[in-house]
Amino acid sequence: MREEEVRMWKKFKRTKSQALREEIVKKYLYLVKYVAGRVAIGLPPNVEFNDLVSYGILGLFDAITKYDVSQGNKFETYAVSRIRGSIMDELRKLDWAPRLLRKKAREIEKKCKELEEKNGRSVSDDELAEALNISTDELNGIYSDLNSTTFLSLDEVWQNDDGNKPISRLQTIEDSLITNQFSYVHQNEVKEILAHSIDDLPEKEKLVVVLYYYENLTLREIGEILDVSESRVCQIHTKVVTRLRSHLTRRVGELTLDA
Repeated sequence: MREEEVRMWKKFKRTKSQALREEIVKKYLYLVKYVAGRVAIGLPPNVEFNDLVSYGILGLFDAITKYDVSQGNKFETYAVSRIRGSIMDELRKLDWAPRLLRKKAREIEKKCKELEEKNGRSVSDDELAEALNISTDELNGIYSDLNSTTFLSLDEVWQNDDGNKPISRLQTIEDSLITNQFSYVHQNEVKEILAHSIDDLPEKEKLVVVLYYYENLTLREIGEILDVSESRVCQIHTKVVTRLRSHLTRRVGELTLDA
């Protein structure tokens, strides 16, 4: 962190200046818009971007109040977590993911994990659907519903060297529950497991991950490349993330048992 930023934060903590607080808010408002933009991807169209920004600003205020410069961490890294948490909390209050659908998502992840442990390999849609006593079409329908109501993503915001703008890299599962679950495992191990899991995906699913997370293409653009509809890309994306989360949970469990 640059010296002038350290001095700014120390002055703010010492004086609690409202004018300085407003300056800090203006300085880091771009983080709110960035996080809101990433969260907005895949949400129903009736969710207003400006509402997401409003939720995120509350997180920025909280981050400014609680940030401790003496810890040596970049404010941007700390703030992004608070901003996203604030947005997610508000969306959960609105309950965009109905309880029944969330229950189905947990059942799919649990069954996928069980089958992988039993067979020692990734399972096909047909195998997973049979184990769940539903048709493959029904399974795909659930994936489509999940995509529009939940916040499944592999995306985590990290900072570039100068700390001015956030950059998006494939690091780990972003969902807060999963992130907390893996907090006791070294991040390098998690990233290695995830990288291997992605490499083992079928070609079309792997391509969706690469184009979306590495090339930053929109779902519509990916659909044009694959010659499929945007909704089909959404479905593939949701399926991939659900399976990767299940696989990652299983592998992390094996790591802790081996430790």
